[in-house]
Formats: sequence, structure tokens, C-alpha cells
Amino acid sequence: QFRVVESGGGPVHPGGSLRLSCVASGFAVEDTEVGWFRQAPGKQREKLSCISARGETKYYLESVKERFIIFRDNAKNTVYLAVNNLKPEDTAVYSCAADKHTCEVMTGIDDLYDYDARGQGTQVTVSS
Repeated sequence: QFRVVESGGGPVHPGGSLRLSCVASGFAVEDTEVGWFRQAPGKQREKLSCISARGETKYYLESVKERFIIFRDNAKNTVYLAVNNLKPEDTAVYSCAADKHTCEVMTGIDDLYDYDARGQGTQVTVSS
């Protein structure tokens, strides 16, 4: 069974950093594409970043390109999202999804796309 579980969220002060984890089971992260998303209360889900099987990375949201970093540890079967210099507007539930076509799907409208694995998310709250 394909499964991903996120962790690493929590409360943080403005300017702080967190490292979010997306741990996979049932498949190898190096064999697929994993993307990160976030959704704040009352707002639409935003696409953040994706890493391909070959390790190529893409960032989809201009406001996070210089602050968020996606990377992968194949030995731990985990994809990380380092979120730095956090701002109150970064407060959201951060989630990941895995599929062989994730990076391409994320370039378009993916509301109805059935990813192979999708997690429940981890809450990030940025406040002073």
C-alpha cells in the first residue's frame, strides 16, 4: 500500500525555520515524484515544490522560492521541505503527495487528480 506521512510542523516565531518530513512506505521515493502543498484556513491549496525521481526540483510559488528547499534522503525514504525565514502568512497545513507524474500534474489544475499517495498534513503556525 502506497502511503506518505508528514511530520515536523509546529509553532514557530517569525523568522524561524522548520524541516518538514514526508516519509514514504510501500514505494521508494527515488522511483517517483513527490510534491509539497499547503492550505491555510479559508484559502485554496497552494502548490509549493516537487522533486522528480532524478532529483530535479521545481518551485511553483514565487513567494517561497528563496526560502523553501525541497530535498530527499533515499536511505530514509523521505522527502523534506526546509522552510526558512517563516512569516505569519506561511501558517498552514503542509502536506505531501507522491505519484509518477506529480511534478507535471502540479503545473496544472490538479484538484481532481488521484495521486498514488497523499498525506494528512502537518500544521505550521507562525506567530510572535
